[in-house]
Amino acid sequence: MQPFTEEVIKIIKGIPEGHVMTYGQIAEVAGNPRAARQVARILHSMSRKENLPWHRVVNAKGEIVVGGEEAIFTQKDTLEEEGVQVQNGKVSLSRYRYILDNRE
Repeated sequence: MQPFTEEVIKIIKGIPEGHVMTYGQIAEVAGNPRAARQVARILHSMSRKENLPWHRVVNAKGEIVVGGEEAIFTQKDTLEEEGVQVQNGKVSLSRYRYILDNRE
């Protein structure tokens, strides 16, 4: 597994319940701020295998952008169960964004 992939997985696993991060934010923290699409691919291909909390990742506008109505419903429902308010398919990043401090 590539170091960037390992770091992305570590970051996603570390997003606490009730918070979200954006694809671009994860890419930046993992060391490649231009790799948001790569984060999306990693999330899509590794979520099940790595047991990732995929529902805690949204786009730069705070929008739920997973494919298909069932996945959108699942992400929205799971976020709301964790206390994250979702309105019109969007999460308030100012309120729910997880900011990593002192990365090791």
